[in-house]
Amino acid sequence: MSIQRYHVDSNILLRFLTGEPAEMFAATSALIASAERCDVVLEVSPLVLAETAFTLESFYRQPRKEVAATLLEFVKRSGVRLAEKERLLDALERVQKTGVHLVDAYLAASAAESKLPVASFDRDLDKFQDVTRFEPKG
Repeated sequence: MSIQRYHVDSNILLRFLTGEPAEMFAATSALIASAERCDVVLEVSPLVLAETAFTLESFYRQPRKEVAATLLEFVKRSGVRLAEKERLLDALERVQKTGVHLVDAYLAASAAESKLPVASFDRDLDKFQDVTRFEPKG
């Protein structure tokens, strides 16, 4: 018998991470506990992680570095499977260190991994010693 797997939507992560509303928090807590017991596997995509980070920062007004720490802790739980895990762990750590947006940190992690420069006007990318930013000129 195989273990049940679920793709997880950002609303599940948000209910669990914010604790509200209480009845949805209870339901998501039970699901997370089930994953930690290895009864189920929760599949988290990079886009869902980015949407969760954005919502925690914008709607819930949580500081970006704290959001990164919270998400880093969550994705390291038993029973949570993260697509592009190493890259996303790198990106979340970059957010914690520099405070850049998760998407920019993800781009930096991708660039560092591939050794390709990033074409961008965003100077936040200059915060990373292992990333080369190319700024197009007219």
